[in-house]
Amino acid sequence: MKAVVKHLSIFFFIITLMSSCSNSEKSEVEVFETSANGNQLTRLIEFEESEVMVDISIFPDQEHQTIVGFGGSFTEASAFLLNQVSKENRDKILEAYFGESGARYSLTRTHMNSCDFSLGNYSYAPVEEDMELVHFSIKEDMDDIIPMIKDAKAISKDGFKIISSPWTAPPWMKDNKDWRGGKLLPAYYDTWALFFSKYLDAYRAEGIDIWSVTVENEPLGNDSNWESMHYTPQEMTDFVKNYLGPKLKSGGHNVKILGFDQNRDEQLKIWVDVMFGDEVARDYFDGTAVHWYASTYEYFPEALQYVVNKAPGKHLINTEACVDAQVPRWKDDAWYWSEEATDWGWTWAPEDQKYLHPKYVPVYRYARDIIGCLNNGVDGWVDWNMVLDRQGGPNWAKNWCIAPVIVDPEKDEIYFTPLYYTLAHFSRFIRPGAVRIGSACTDDSLMLTAARNPDGSIAVIVFNPGAETKGIRLALHEKPVEFTISGKAIQTILIKG
Repeated sequence: MKAVVKHLSIFFFIITLMSSCSNSEKSEVEVFETSANGNQLTRLIEFEESEVMVDISIFPDQEHQTIVGFGGSFTEASAFLLNQVSKENRDKILEAYFGESGARYSLTRTHMNSCDFSLGNYSYAPVEEDMELVHFSIKEDMDDIIPMIKDAKAISKDGFKIISSPWTAPPWMKDNKDWRGGKLLPAYYDTWALFFSKYLDAYRAEGIDIWSVTVENEPLGNDSNWESMHYTPQEMTDFVKNYLGPKLKSGGHNVKILGFDQNRDEQLKIWVDVMFGDEVARDYFDGTAVHWYASTYEYFPEALQYVVNKAPGKHLINTEACVDAQVPRWKDDAWYWSEEATDWGWTWAPEDQKYLHPKYVPVYRYARDIIGCLNNGVDGWVDWNMVLDRQGGPNWAKNWCIAPVIVDPEKDEIYFTPLYYTLAHFSRFIRPGAVRIGSACTDDSLMLTAARNPDGSIAVIVFNPGAETKGIRLALHEKPVEFTISGKAIQTILIKG
C-alpha cells in the first residue's frame, strides 16, 4: 500500500493538532518546494507517490540560538549591474530579494573601500598622510551601492541589517604600500579606527544605519590576489581592544563588532581563543564571522560548536559564501542540480586537504551548508554577490563567481538561478528573532532544521539530496500530518496556528 496518496489536496493540511495539554488547536500547514523537477518555491497542493515513509519530529521546548537573518551582499559589481538593466528588471530583482513577494532578505553585507568585486581599487581616504581623515568621502558609493541599498530599504517591509567589512586600509597606511597583502602600520591604528567611525557617520547621513562591522575581511589573506590586509589573532584583538572598540564607543556608535571573518577550519579555534580569552576585548567583540571556503561541502560542526561554547551568547555569522571557480551557466537550471561544480580547492588546496573540495552540486552546497550551520549555532547566513553577469563579474581581479541572479545587460535579460530559490527557503520563512528548536528525523540521508518565528509559526526546512521521492510523517503534537518531498529537493513546511 502506498504510504502517501497521489493528488492529495491542500485541505488535508487544515488539520487539528492535539496539544500536550489535550486542548484542540487548529494549525494550517503549507508546504513549499524547490526541486530538480522544476518546482521553484512552489506551494504544493498535489504530491507524488512514495513507498518510503520518514518520520520527522519537532520539539518546540528545545530552544537554541536566536536567528538574526539571511541574505546577500551589496557589492559594487551587483550595484553597477543593476544600473545597466532597465528599471523594470532592476525593480524585479530588488523585489525578488527584499519584497514581500520575494525572499525577504533580512541580513546583508557590503564592503568598505573596494574589494575584488569592484570595478577597480579605491579608498574613502585617498589622500596620503591625512591622519585626521579631513578628506574622507564615500563619493565612490554614491552612484551604485548607496542607491541600491536605499531602493532595497524602500521595498523591504521589515527592514534588514547590514554588516560592513573592509578588505584593506588604503595603501598609504600599510607596510607594503599596496592594495594587496601587507599589514597596517601601528602608526595608523588610531587613524584606521577613525576611518570606521567616519564611515558609519557618512552612511548614517545618507539614511543608512550599519548594524555591524567586521574588523577585516579574511585577515589571513588571499595570496595577494586582490585587496587584503593581514592580522594575527593577537594583532586584531589588540586593535579592537585599544583602538576600534574605544573609538566607536566614544563616537556614539551602537554597532556590533565581529572578529575573524575567514574560513571556519582549525584556524577558527585559534582565533576565538585569543579574541574571547582577553576579558577587555571580549566585551568589545560581539561575535565571530566565518566564511565557507575551507570546504563548500564540509561545514565543520566541531569548530562551530567550539565557538558557541567559547563565546556563549555571542553572534556566530556566516558572512560570505558563493560558488567560486565557476562561470555562471545561463538559463540552465539542470546544471545547478548536477555534480559538475568545483570550488577553488579542487585545484589549489594542498594534497592533505583536497578531500574537503569534491565536485559538488551548487544547490546542495547551499542547502547542506545553511542547515548544517544552523544546527551548530550559527545565527545568521549571508551569501556573496546578489547579482553578477554571464561572465561571473564584473571583477577587476577576474575572480569569477556565481550569484543567485545573473543578468545580461546588453540584452536586458535576467535569470533567477535555482540558488535564488534555495536561499529564499530560509530567508522568507525563518524571520529575524526566530528561535531554532529541536528536530529529529528517522532517515539519515535527509537534513533538516526547524525554527519558531516571532509570530508563533514554525518553519521546518528539509533537504533531500537523493533521487527518490520520500514520504514525510511530521509529528508536532499528537496527530501527524503526511506528505512527500521530491527527490533532489529542498522543502519548507510552514506551520501556522
